[in-house]
Amino acid sequence: MSNIQFGKMPDAKGYFGPYGGQLLPPELIEIMNEINSAYDEIRQTTAFQEELDLLFATYVGRPSPIYHAKRLSNKIGGAQIFLKREDLNHTGAHKINHCLGEALLAKHMNKTKVIAETGAGQHGVALATACALVGIPCEIHMGQVDIEKEHPNVTKMKILGCKLVPVTRGTATLKDAVDSAFEEYMKDPINTLYAIGSVVGPHPFPRMVRDFQSIIGREARAQFLQSQGKLPDYITACVGGGSNAIGLFSEFLNDQEVTIVGVEPAGKGLDTNMHSATMTKGTPGAIHGFKCYLLQDDAGEPLPVHSIASGLDYPGVGPQHCYLKDLGRVQYETATDSECLDAFMQLSRVEGIIPALESAHAVAWAMKKAATLSTTQTILINLSGRGDKDADYVADLLKL
Repeated sequence: MSNIQFGKMPDAKGYFGPYGGQLLPPELIEIMNEINSAYDEIRQTTAFQEELDLLFATYVGRPSPIYHAKRLSNKIGGAQIFLKREDLNHTGAHKINHCLGEALLAKHMNKTKVIAETGAGQHGVALATACALVGIPCEIHMGQVDIEKEHPNVTKMKILGCKLVPVTRGTATLKDAVDSAFEEYMKDPINTLYAIGSVVGPHPFPRMVRDFQSIIGREARAQFLQSQGKLPDYITACVGGGSNAIGLFSEFLNDQEVTIVGVEPAGKGLDTNMHSATMTKGTPGAIHGFKCYLLQDDAGEPLPVHSIASGLDYPGVGPQHCYLKDLGRVQYETATDSECLDAFMQLSRVEGIIPALESAHAVAWAMKKAATLSTTQTILINLSGRGDKDADYVADLLKL
């Protein structure tokens, strides 16, 4: 494993080992290849790089800081816990990093509309924000269950001017929103860009979204070295589709002394059918135009999934995560709904930071792990989003 140059993934056809690719009709493969070519062209230009860098600095508020959660660390009594504060970004999460890139790409390709799915609404808000910024119409498909759970984000999307399409089919959550958005995209793929919200889908999206999100890892590595004089012993992030995680992980893959841990939702328990632990319980399969680990039935159809966090309830996962699991470079652990809720409340009341329920999964694992380590060891969590969107839902759930 030490000889692998992780930065070289994927190959020319979009495969990370056996995962990824373009499992699509020939006409759609042609369109995806056009997107890939346009992306390769635009990303090399100084004008694009300077525009994105300026927006990151003056619009998003990058670099996001690293915060030492001293009170939480002292309460647990083990490793020192640090947070990469993506929750402080404009729109409240990491999603704005790739949404700005996708909106600029759509503008470069002269697309007349951007379409996407959203789970917790963070991708939807970020994309609606980016589309408002560049002046392109935006259409977001969102499951009805998630619309009811994530009302603040629904309101923001409407204020930002996007067309919100409620999805009531199936479980009315993220997977169904993806199906609905993809069907709408297929009606006019020439003039529309499907701005996928994670490192999933057909090539080039797993690579492209990863590239835009890798700003997290580049900043975090340099910041941690500067402040601590060494790299963290552990880095961790929640994994649904996997964009915030791969954004952090990508810069540390060749640092063998850093243990990398992705945290999936165990929901109501791995022994139930109410979880979204794709890497832990899934098997290789195909969904939404690519190969990955998949929670599937005997016929290869995706199973219904569950997580308290709307942004994590997806039966597939990014292909690069699948390959990193097989290579043994990244460990994939889980946190239950109840562990997530406990971490949500602990971080809120001990540090005054209300995390997104998605991010709270990584906090839950880190809290448990920190207790087993010495006070000289360090864990860096990617705090991928803030919990404004979840506050009312959690308050109702816990009867606060």
